[in-house]
Amino acid sequence: HIELNAVDLHWDIIARFSDVPMPSGFYDDWVKAADEESKHFNLVCDVLEGLGSYYGALPAHAFMWRAASDTADDFLGRLAVVPMVLEARGLDVTPGMIALFEKAGIDSAVTALKTIYAEEVGHVAYGSKWFHFLCGRHDTDPKEAFHDLVRRYFHGALKPPFNDEKRAEAGIPPDFYWPLAQEHPANARRFGG
Repeated sequence: HIELNAVDLHWDIIARFSDVPMPSGFYDDWVKAADEESKHFNLVCDVLEGLGSYYGALPAHAFMWRAASDTADDFLGRLAVVPMVLEARGLDVTPGMIALFEKAGIDSAVTALKTIYAEEVGHVAYGSKWFHFLCGRHDTDPKEAFHDLVRRYFHGALKPPFNDEKRAEAGIPPDFYWPLAQEHPANARRFGG
């Protein structure tokens, strides 16, 4: 479900914010990301079909659509919440998912998830790169802007554990997300509060 929503949202960010002049690399990045998300969606569909199921057979959450709706008029907000929070979460949880499918012996899922995981780093990096670009254009502190936008648009807690290594590889340093995780009441016990 997330992969199909990501396809739509990557095309949407190109069209929705077309009134904002951006370098051609912005469009190249999101076209590539949309293409890769299409591949990811097809990989997931193939795994489901191989297991006797299909896309749409199970209920799915609407976090990405809610984020898209909430940030429909806020370019920086969209970049902060969709790639830098929601897609970054995939960097945190996918290694555990891979381990579960390895243990279950479902090789098709392992192969699909390894491909998705490797390419998701790039999608998160695109979000970080263009977020920082726009902050620079507006002489805005990226960390402060990120914190403000996530507090405004993300309806939940940033939950550890985080994949600090992959997040850093994607251009998101720990001081972007750890302070937000620590201030949320749902995480208070984890930090001794």
